Amino acid sequence: RCRAVMSATLDANAALVLFSGGQDSATCLAWALSKFERVETIGFFYGQRHAVEMEQRPKLIHRLCAALPGLRARLGADTVLDIPTITQIGETAMTSDVEIEMGANGLPTTFVPARNLLFLTFAASLAYRRGIKHIVTGVCETDYSGYPDCRDDTIKALQVALNLGMDSRMVLHTPLMFIDKAGTWELAYDLGEKHFPVHGVSSVVGGDEVVTVIAEESHSCYLGDRSQWHEWGFGCGRCPACELRANGWQGWVQMRAAKKRGTASEASD
Repeated sequence: RCRAVMSATLDANAALVLFSGGQDSATCLAWALSKFERVETIGFFYGQRHAVEMEQRPKLIHRLCAALPGLRARLGADTVLDIPTITQIGETAMTSDVEIEMGANGLPTTFVPARNLLFLTFAASLAYRRGIKHIVTGVCETDYSGYPDCRDDTIKALQVALNLGMDSRMVLHTPLMFIDKAGTWELAYDLGEKHFPVHGVSSVVGGDEVVTVIAEESHSCYLGDRSQWHEWGFGCGRCPACELRANGWQGWVQMRAAKKRGTASEASD
């Protein structure tokens, strides 16, 4: 009986998005806004070297609101939590001036042990209090740095643990889990091309506009470099995050070109 009461307090039309200000979380925010009537966001200061990503969050939200008509009507509260205790546990290349390289454990030195587990646990705690059923995160196990807390098995196990621990029925969504970075750019483009019905009225926006906003305003570079512009966004162009983003962009450009050629061929037939 207790479980039924708790599930009734969770709004099935509401979602909480883990929104760091990066490409993946920005795409997940657009995805959530296309699926749910009420969307809130949460971000974390944890001593990250690229804390500039947090500065980009409000800019990114502002421009996404302009690019996606009707988005603002669904977008709710934004919560930012400060969890500096992560840096007290030990140094990583993500939180300290440590060289980015592969460690002896086969993982890059940017790996922060249990970071995503902690983020999702804090997010679930907030969602519980806010009556939100769905939690959306941009982790994936395709184009990624090998972090074990990004894998599908990890997220599924965590969902079980969180629901048992809070006697709830929350759902962890990972819309990027099985697509590569090129597919992430394509998803952002597709979301911009689709209809966003708000209060019975549908709006159509351009995929190119949404991709432009994410390219210009989101931040991925581990070094926090926003002094160098590339067609895929700002960054040093050398760290693993920049390389993943750049390679994904090139793959997406080729994907779009192939689709355009296919459309032109069909039209000529």
